[in-house]
Amino acid sequence: MQISKTVILIFLFILSNNQLFAQFQIGAELRNRTEFRHGYKTLFPDDTDPAFFNAQRTRLNTQYSMEGLKVFVSVQDVRTWGDVAQLNVTDKNGFSLHQAYAELKLSPVMALKLGRQEIVYDDARFFGNVDWTTQGRSHDAFLIKYGKDKMQLEIGLAYNQTDENGLANTYTIANTYKTFQYVWFHKDYSHFGMSLLLLNNGMQYINTSDATQNETRFSQTLGTHLKFKKDKISVASNLYYQMGKDINDNKLGAYLVSLDFNHQTTDKFNFGVGVELISGNEFGAITDQKNHAFNPMFGTNHKFNGHMDYFYVGNHLNSVGLMDFNATLGYKFSPKHSLTAYFHQFSAAQDINNSLDSKTLGSEIDLAFNYKFADYGTFTLGYSQMFAQEGLEVLKGNNDGNSNNWAFAMLTLKPNLFTNK
Repeated sequence: MQISKTVILIFLFILSNNQLFAQFQIGAELRNRTEFRHGYKTLFPDDTDPAFFNAQRTRLNTQYSMEGLKVFVSVQDVRTWGDVAQLNVTDKNGFSLHQAYAELKLSPVMALKLGRQEIVYDDARFFGNVDWTTQGRSHDAFLIKYGKDKMQLEIGLAYNQTDENGLANTYTIANTYKTFQYVWFHKDYSHFGMSLLLLNNGMQYINTSDATQNETRFSQTLGTHLKFKKDKISVASNLYYQMGKDINDNKLGAYLVSLDFNHQTTDKFNFGVGVELISGNEFGAITDQKNHAFNPMFGTNHKFNGHMDYFYVGNHLNSVGLMDFNATLGYKFSPKHSLTAYFHQFSAAQDINNSLDSKTLGSEIDLAFNYKFADYGTFTLGYSQMFAQEGLEVLKGNNDGNSNNWAFAMLTLKPNLFTNK
């Protein structure tokens, strides 16, 4: 034990005196969120108690930077309070590796980045780190990055395998891509920004009766994110189209279109309105091997379509699609205190069934209060209420007529533990 302590002290001493060549940083994150769920993600059924729990994420982030190289490692523990006994010998989830990558700078404009990493582009509609979840999202990927004169170009490659196999390449982890290749391009102008994305995504199909028929089935997503900002007005739009094949060999033809307007009325007050249309299948069924339901895949979907996560957060895929009219009101009491209210009016993009004349699903109100009490700390309170209509009751298979609401309180601490300058 004494030897280990000595080695650590020597290592830190070397780093702290290597000022001309390298920098070493250690940071932590401790995030605790208490939730009350009474109709979260689905309509609340009769004769059932609401859920109440505390979820905690603990991360240790280390970064080592020197000329031409950056190495970043983030380990995390994800738990629900009480998910193991007090005298436990093993954790339910244990520590996991959230990020571990190296970024090698080849020139002033080009770099290579490889390893486990978050991939976030634009407004996170299609590629996001899903930071709202306790575990977050990261990819095992290789990126080629080029940036010059307000222009960025990134090429991403990934190939997943279950193990270091001696034979065959069948990937057995469900709901995860086998491989992808993408190109992302972004260009900024004086008041306008434009991004283009082309993704080729391969999903592993497993034939349970004949392993020789196992194959990777590919879909393609082509999209753009456009943003205009001048003075106190900003306008943003997403346009995406999917084609190719889904995992069940159905032909894909699906799209997502959105338009958002925001106005910073005063230094303290802002408001916004928007609409998003996500294509779906009539009656929520794939017919003639044609799938018209858009899949936002790797997006931070909690950020869109309501905080109660009724749509596209592990649900609502290959269904009737969605039309979301929304409005936002924000007020900043001080540089540290703010309150934001969101309103959503949901409808199905396609007919729900033969017996319903209306496509209306319901409406949702979300409230979020944010208090940044220190550079390293934020406290957030949230409350949401879903007002379901008959269409949503049909989709969720529940017509009990209960009130559906959700509330949370979250404390986030991100202190910097060590930096050698």
